[in-house]
Parts: sequence; C-alpha cells; structure tokens
Amino acid sequence: MNNTQQRVAMGYIKGVFGIKGWLKIAADTEYTDSLLDYPEWHLSKDGKTLTVTLESGKIAGGELQVKFEGIDDRDQAFALRGYTIEIPREAFEPAEEDEYYWADLVGMTVSNKDGVVLGKVNSLMDTGAHDVLVIDGGHGRKLIPFVSYYIETVDTENRTITADWGLDY
Repeated sequence: MNNTQQRVAMGYIKGVFGIKGWLKIAADTEYTDSLLDYPEWHLSKDGKTLTVTLESGKIAGGELQVKFEGIDDRDQAFALRGYTIEIPREAFEPAEEDEYYWADLVGMTVSNKDGVVLGKVNSLMDTGAHDVLVIDGGHGRKLIPFVSYYIETVDTENRTITADWGLDY
C-alpha cells in the first residue's frame, strides 16, 4: 500500500498564533488533542503535499495549537494556512471491539435484512446523541442511526453493513 496508502483528513490549519511559528488547528477528531498522538502529519492543499514533523502541541482555550519542526516564524506558519491535515490510516490505533473509525465505514455497501442494497456509506454525521450513516444509492439518500438497534452487522473484511431498515423509512 506504500505510495497509495490511504490518508484520512483529520482537520485543517486555520491560522497562526504568535511569532514563533505556532499554528491554530481545527481538528475533526473526537478529542481535540488526538492529533498530538501522530508525530508526522501530511498537509495537502491545491494538489500540493508536504510532510511535517510535530515539534510541540498544546490545548489553549479549548483550541489545538501546534509547532512543526523547521517552521520557526510567523511568515512560514502563515504559508500553511488552509492546508488539510491528513494522517495515514495504518497509523491509527486498532479500534476497540464493536467500534469503528468513520474512515473505515465510508464506502461500505449497506443492505437491509431482506437483502436489498440501500447504497453505499457516503459520510457520517455526529448528532451529539449518536453517529448517523449517510447512505446514497438507487433508493435515494438514507440516514440510518449507527446504533445496535438498527445496525445488525458490520463486516469490515467484505466491506458490508446489514441494517434493520426498510425502504420506506
């Protein structure tokens, strides 16, 4: 999987902080400081990709702030604004039993208990109470709560999900 390894967007660089190269990060992770678990980040914007190494990071005022090796002043930091932060999928910790990374669910085929294919997982939404699968397919868009009441099985090997969900829902 080397050069074509799957990278997962985990947030973006929203601005600079101070004059010594610190950056403000908008993290799309469950916990704001989760990105600090990864020493190497891939940054992408407009077809350009950079690899940076985390030198330091902290939460200040509920906001993630980081410093990369070799980015030592405000101008260098400012040039990175708007870059998407990507982490290689294989760098993720293994998921706990019956837990899944959103990135692994996207693209899975969802069928109901009657064997009718509802479509593929396009994305997920966090409603606060629980996650919701956004499924697009021949029967239109379906929103299915990702909870055990509706989700019968998740087969990561065959990339399929079976849901207790009727076509008329």
